Amino acid sequence: MTEQRPIAVLGGGSFGTAVANLLAENGHQVRLWMRDPEQAEAIRVNRENPRYLKGIKILPGVMPVTDLLATLETCDLCFVALPSSALRSVLAPHAERLSGKMLVSLTKGIEAHTFKLMSEILEEIAPQARIGVLSGPNLAREIAEHALTATVVASEDENLCQQVQAALHGRTFRVYASADRFGVELGGALKNVYAIIAGMAVALGMGENTKSMLITRALAEMTRFAVNQG
Repeated sequence: MTEQRPIAVLGGGSFGTAVANLLAENGHQVRLWMRDPEQAEAIRVNRENPRYLKGIKILPGVMPVTDLLATLETCDLCFVALPSSALRSVLAPHAERLSGKMLVSLTKGIEAHTFKLMSEILEEIAPQARIGVLSGPNLAREIAEHALTATVVASEDENLCQQVQAALHGRTFRVYASADRFGVELGGALKNVYAIIAGMAVALGMGENTKSMLITRALAEMTRFAVNQG
């Protein structure tokens, strides 16, 4: 019987930590990569990520690591939870090691100077990799506390979607599949901007008409972005 290979989560922030725990709950061995050796050691010793997810116990199946090269050599399925501003600089030096890997972006954002989505950056760095995105109305702490949550994995690669669903799908975390990678990714990135606008409207005491107008126009703009991206 072939031994199951571990799964990588690249990025030790709140969302990366929550996803790593979900994978471990489902019986997977997880390599949680982070750049900070002190943070990795704190998680290893205390089984908690006090900087980003205080009070949540990290399961034994999650191994915090700092050697990115070794992690990429060991894992075929990699969830990328790096900050949007750091994704390119962290992964570009290891482009050759990413070839053939399943790279699933958990990062919501658009690169400032190129206006590229995270999955487009992954494609540029590793054109031979299999690319997907995971996005939804997902707060890391609620996921970690087992609040009922749904998310979407999106990729043109149907097998990748199935493997991500099998890895993450659980009692309180439901994973749905879509082939509309750009639509899912744009929705995840743009809704943060629109949420700020809506929050400002509430803080300024604007009426329901104004708030409804802002949300309606935001949805229309989001649709135009998605159509433009195909």
